[in-house]
Formats: sequence, structure tokens, C-alpha cells
Amino acid sequence: SNSSAESLDRLYPAVGSTKPPRKRTTSQCKSEPPLLRTSKRTIYTAGRPPWYNEHGTQSKEAFVIGLGGGSASGKTTVATMIIEALDVPWVVLLSMDSFYKVLTKQQQEQAANNDFNFDHPDAFDFDLIIATLKKLKQGKSVKIPIYDFTTHSRKKEWKTLYGANVIIFEGIMAFADKELLKLLDLKIFVDTDSDIRLVRRLRRDISERGRDIEGVIKQYNKFVKPAFDQYIQPTMRLADIVVPRGSGNTVAIDLIVQHVHSQLEERELSVRAALASAHQCHPLPQTLSVLKSTPQVRGMHTIIRNKETSRDEFIFYSKRLMRLLIEHALSLLPFQSCTVQTPQGHDYEGRTYSGKQITGVSILRAGETMEPALRAVCKDVRIGTILIQTNCNTGEPELHYLRLPKDISEDHVILMDCTVSTGAAAMMAVRVLLDHDVPEDKIFLLSLLMAEMGVHSVAYAFPRVKIITTAVDKKVNDLFRIIPGIGNFGDRYFGTDAPPDWSDDEDALST
Repeated sequence: SNSSAESLDRLYPAVGSTKPPRKRTTSQCKSEPPLLRTSKRTIYTAGRPPWYNEHGTQSKEAFVIGLGGGSASGKTTVATMIIEALDVPWVVLLSMDSFYKVLTKQQQEQAANNDFNFDHPDAFDFDLIIATLKKLKQGKSVKIPIYDFTTHSRKKEWKTLYGANVIIFEGIMAFADKELLKLLDLKIFVDTDSDIRLVRRLRRDISERGRDIEGVIKQYNKFVKPAFDQYIQPTMRLADIVVPRGSGNTVAIDLIVQHVHSQLEERELSVRAALASAHQCHPLPQTLSVLKSTPQVRGMHTIIRNKETSRDEFIFYSKRLMRLLIEHALSLLPFQSCTVQTPQGHDYEGRTYSGKQITGVSILRAGETMEPALRAVCKDVRIGTILIQTNCNTGEPELHYLRLPKDISEDHVILMDCTVSTGAAAMMAVRVLLDHDVPEDKIFLLSLLMAEMGVHSVAYAFPRVKIITTAVDKKVNDLFRIIPGIGNFGDRYFGTDAPPDWSDDEDALST
């Protein structure tokens, strides 16, 4: 009919008008461990390489795969097989089923009687889907609604996801919106026989969603099959690859995996080498604040820099320096005038912190040694952690784990690391906070010792981040160790031994 043709024209662009894939500059994202348990193993979010350049800006774009097909065609199984075969960390699997619209009371009653059409494009919140995918591609965290198919409603809690090297978006209407299609780099249609799909749907809806066989068949004949014929099957023409027989077609899946691998290889990026040659020979930035070098501070530096200092003394005087550093950093927070009344009944014109709250984030392992000093001076402070390690083969920092408090975007964040040489991992940690919507000017990077190279790198990439330290050394050697330096802080503090080629701040954490 004419109305059907108009509806299809609204939903799908003409085949001839499809633009060729544009050349991408690449940006990446991440997700929380463990991400996905497959039949063979668990995909963990480990080892995410830099997704930004030496300027701190996003330079890597996630590769987004769209998986379309009829209900119970095996899209999720195909997605799982692709993830297993890819064997790369930081993969996000995003299901369209999470984005059903919130039903009205009348629609709830219809759904309870199997009279609501969940297989129509209008049943999905495409605006939220598009906004979510865009944020994932930008590296930002997103909140995903959790849909309860038994009650046909969204649960109160939401799930948090982050971007990744690869994002797989699957759903029956994955190709049913023009704006959504623009976000997909590879479109795959899973084509499975209708009888097989019906049998799978019966098994799933009865065993997993508490439906009865009569209601499932009624819904299938009234909504599912007509919707497939009108809205889903026509999108097959938009797919780059059609996979007949779904998960049984291992040849097609192998070809898909080879293509994705080639795309990821084109997105390789090196940050540390760029940092080593950039931003040098400039005056130290105004965002840098160095603790005044009093005889006491100088004396403590003398003790902790001395290679003959015992571990016990190293820990004691490091803690003293940390306390002074934290106190100095807190004095740079925004304060406003405040009047209080003393016990004698007189007014006192004082000052009070004007922000919402303060959150500390330590870059593991060495950064966590600064947490007690922060807790000692900030009552009930919230603490988050980020684990960054240097890849022994590439020399690049890699993000392995993060745990941040909720609503951190509203806080002033004290980012703690004990030494910063090139600034590569400090930049990664700042990038993580920015991707969680923390304003740049609310980030305070604290370190006991920094190299000028690291100061310049962080300040150039993030000019509004406040950099606070107790001392700045001028040089970094070929192994990225600070000269004269302090040694490997984590190993001296925890009493462990580091390989000889590790730099000062690479004790399983940062640079």
C-alpha cells in the first residue's frame, strides 16, 4: 500500500543514496569487568590502549557492528561468536531489547493480554538508542535501561557501560532508522528460517518470560510475523553482509572477524613516543603549583631520594610529604565567605568549601598510598581507583580496571599518583575522568614528584587541570626514568622488586 511505502521511505534511506564508508580518525571506549561470559571463556575489560593522541583529544573511534534480523534469528549467538573469535579486550554488546519505550497504563493492559505490538518501530526509543551509541563512540560512560519482559516495564536500576574497541549493537530494528544507520560501520543481517525462529521464540518466551503457548502464538501471528514482513525483512537490502542460517554459518563469521581485525589494525596509535618529543623547552605552565621548598620539605626529599634509606624510613617520610601535599592541594579548592557564631555569641567571618563534595581517585598501585593522607584531612571522602599498566611490548599505557563513585561528574576530583615522568598514564587517567563527564577544571592531579616532560604533556593536553606536586625534576632518561628522581616508588614503598627496564612510575600503574 502507499502508506506502507511512505512508512518504509521514512525509516530507510534509498539504496542508491547510501554514502560510501567515510575515512575515520578513530576513538575508543571501554566497559566494566567482566563484560561477557561465553561458552569458552569470560571476556574481561583489560588492556585498553590509548584512545586519544598527545593533545588529549579523541583520535580513535570504536568500530560499530550492527546486527539485524528477525526475532529469535540468533543475533545474540552470532554476536557472542564474533566476540569469541575476535579475541580482543574492550568489547561492548548492546541489545536493542533494553530500549523499549515506557508503556502507558493502557498499553500495559494491552501487553498483559498480548495485544501490544512490541515488533513495531514505534515500540523502541530510537532517540535514546542514538544518543547512547554516540556517547559510546565518544568514549563516555552511558546508562542503559534494564527492561523486564515479564512485567513489560523498565526496572528502577540502570546498567553502566563504557565504549570499546568494538561495539556490537543487535536488535530486530537495528537498521530501521536513518540516523542510527549512520553510526554503524558494518551492517550484518542474520537470516534464519521462519519456522526455526518460531520454535526458538516459543521456547524462550515460555521458559524465560513466563508466557503461555497460546499467548506466544497469538502474538506471533498478530504482530511478530506481519512486522517482520513489513519492517524487518526489507532492511536486508541495507546490510553489508547477510548471514544465512545464523550461528551455523561459521564461514561468514570468520570473514566478518577478519574484516574487523583489519579495521582495528588501521586504528593503532602511539602516544608515549609523541609525548617524548612534544611540548618541551617551554616555561612551566601556570596550572602547576609546587609545594614551597622549605628546609623541612627539602629534608624529607633528601631522605626519600637517598638510595640507602631504609624502607621503614622511606614510608614514614613519604607519608609526611603526602600529608603536606594534600593539605596544599585542598587550599586551592574554591571557597566562599561564611559567617558562623562562636560559643561566646560572636560572629566569625570564615570560609567554607563552595563545591558539592570531594572525591579521591588513586592510580594503582602507588597512588593508593596517598589515600590515608586524603582520608585524614577530608572527612567521609569518597575514593575511586584506576589501574593502568605499561604494555611491555608496545611501551604504551593500558587501562585495565576502574571503579569510580556514582555521580562523580559533580565533584572536585583529587587524582593521585606518586610519580609522573612522561605523563602518558596521567593523561589516560584524566581522559577517563573526562569521559565520565568530570569538568576539566575540577580535576586536581597530585604527585610527589614530576618530570618537566610530564608536566608539559598533561598541561598541554588538558590546560584547565590543576597540577600539584612537591618537586619537579628536569630530565627523563631513555628508559623514561625521572632524573635525578626517586626510584620506583611502588617497589620501594611495598618492598617489591621491579624489572630493570621499568620507569619510575611504571610499578604496574602509571607514567
